[in-house]
Amino acid sequence: MSRRGTVGAAGAVPGAMPAQWQIRFDDGHQQRYLPDRQAVLRYVLAIGPKAASKRFEVYTEAAPVLLSDGTPGGRTFSLAEVIDLGRPGEAERLRAELAALEGKPGGAASGATLGGMAQGGRT
Repeated sequence: MSRRGTVGAAGAVPGAMPAQWQIRFDDGHQQRYLPDRQAVLRYVLAIGPKAASKRFEVYTEAAPVLLSDGTPGGRTFSLAEVIDLGRPGEAERLRAELAALEGKPGGAASGATLGGMAQGGRT
């Protein structure tokens, strides 16, 4: 499958893999690629208690790097959020956001698709 193509208005490249999320943890020694925000939240909540570090950097796929001839040269990711499970209430916030995304009753409709980054996330 060729990944070459023209970059569309939304940054999509025909024939390229779908947008992904990336998380880095254990002080950058571990990284995972996940398909969506729900998968990120599920993974962090599952692995967080066992991880060497309670800090998870969450990245979203950005527009591809363009080569000098205008063709996409590779995937890039930009930092969207830092999840620190050592912060009081952080795990509960993630559970509430996951419940809201899954449409479960009792899940607070958090106003953040990228979590509460504006509410004190570290970079």
